[in-house]
Amino acid sequence: MDLRDIPLRTLEDAPTTLGELAPGKAALIVNVASRCGLTPQYADLVKLHREYGPRGFTVIGVPCNQFMGQEPGSAQEIREFCTTTYGVDFPLLAKTDVNGPDRHPLYAELVKTPDADGEAGDVQWNFEKFLLDRDGTVAARFRPRTTPTDPALIAAIEKVL
Repeated sequence: MDLRDIPLRTLEDAPTTLGELAPGKAALIVNVASRCGLTPQYADLVKLHREYGPRGFTVIGVPCNQFMGQEPGSAQEIREFCTTTYGVDFPLLAKTDVNGPDRHPLYAELVKTPDADGEAGDVQWNFEKFLLDRDGTVAARFRPRTTPTDPALIAAIEKVL
């Protein structure tokens, strides 16, 4: 299955795909939340998006409320929080289930990818990261506590660019 063709919804509920959001670009897909201890990672995600964007890279945020209800807001509240608090200018998708019986088809594919320790399976928490190369293939998976500025993540981005 080509990840770039899986139907998605933007935060504003418009239909889209990864192919439309990141045509020919590498992408970092991150399940995000506004009320999480890891929420400050937004600031570094914005920096990554701006620094590597001109080289064919984008961050794509996927709000998720499955982890202790840490993303309870409406689409408008999420957009306002992200824009005002962190200056988020990368694409945000509609609130999405990343685990469980209602897991989105995108995440059904993403979670098949093992992390650096060789473990695949469910998303552990908010801010888990999946790096896609320009062809839409998952190149790497980083667990939530791996910050966007972690040298291993930066090296992986450089490699796919």
